[in-house]
Amino acid sequence: MNEEVLARVIEALPNELFRVALENQEHVVAHPAARRGRSFLRLLPGDCVKVKLSPKDRTRGRILERCET
Repeated sequence: MNEEVLARVIEALPNELFRVALENQEHVVAHPAARRGRSFLRLLPGDCVKVKLSPKDRTRGRILERCET
């Protein structure tokens, strides 16, 4: 079960990792999804993102896209 949730970037970590806060105030470490043919996803603290949570480790996730809000 892969769950997609909205989150907000809290801080940028080394090696293209980001700490994000989910809607229920849990903190997750996430990395941007590798998408060939798309431009580099530049994220800053405060950005709204859509995160796909790992089914095995609920403290890890993948950032799918930046939200418009």
